[in-house]
Amino acid sequence: MKTSGNTILITGGGSGIGRELALRFNALGNTVIVAGRRMETLEESIAGQQNMHAMVIDVEDSEDIAAFANRVVAEHPNLNVLINNAGIMRREDLTSTHDLIDAEQTVVTNLLGPIRLTNALTDHLVSQPDATIVNVSSGLAFVPLSGTPTYNATKAAIHSYTISLREQLKGKVELIELAPPAVQTELTPGQSTREGYMPLDDFIDEVMTLFQQNPTPKEILVENVNFLRWAERDGHFDEAVEMLNKM
Repeated sequence: MKTSGNTILITGGGSGIGRELALRFNALGNTVIVAGRRMETLEESIAGQQNMHAMVIDVEDSEDIAAFANRVVAEHPNLNVLINNAGIMRREDLTSTHDLIDAEQTVVTNLLGPIRLTNALTDHLVSQPDATIVNVSSGLAFVPLSGTPTYNATKAAIHSYTISLREQLKGKVELIELAPPAVQTELTPGQSTREGYMPLDDFIDEVMTLFQQNPTPKEILVENVNFLRWAERDGHFDEAVEMLNKM
C-alpha cells in the first residue's frame, strides 16, 4: 500500500482506532475523509487538521450507503483507499430465548455495512491508481470470546470475505486485513481504561510501522494479537479459548 499521496476514506472515524488511523495517515501526507453517524464527533477528529474532511454515513442503511458513495466520489474523485473500520460489539446471553436486536444490528453494522460500502465503491476504486481496501477484523475472528458471539462471527466473516475479495480483485485493488487485539478504546463501556488491554497509542504506533513496510503485509498483525491469530495453526486453540473466556 502506498502510504502517502492517497485520498483515504475511513468509516468509524469519529473515535478510537478509526480516528487515530485518520490522524496518522493524514500526517503522512494523505487527504483523509472520516465517516460516521455523528458529525459532532467527526468534526472533533478533523479539528485543526489540513486535508481532512468529515461526512455522515449510516452504515446500517443500504440506501444511505449508496447515496453516500455517490456523494463521496463526486466530492473526492481521487479517492483510492477505503478503510472499513466502523463496528459495534455487544454482549449476548445465549442461554435462553432472547431478543435478537443486538445480534441483528451487529451483523448489519459489522458485516453488511462493509460489504455494501465496498460494493458501492468497487467500480470507482478499480479505476484508481494504487487502490487499496483495508478491512478491520479482530483477533476474536480466530479465537471467539463467548460473551460476544455475533461480534466474533462477523469478524470471522470479514476475514473470509477479505480473502475472497483479494483473489477477485487481484491486480486491480490491494486488499489488506487489520486484525486488532483487545485495545483500549470505547468499543465497549469502560474499555478505554481496562487493565490488560493494549494502549491505543502503542497499537497505532505498531500498526503504522507495519503499514509502511514494503511490501505491506496482507494482514496487519501487532505482536499482541499473534497468540489468537495463530492459535489453531500452532496447536493451542483450546488453551486460547479457555484463557480468553476466563478473563
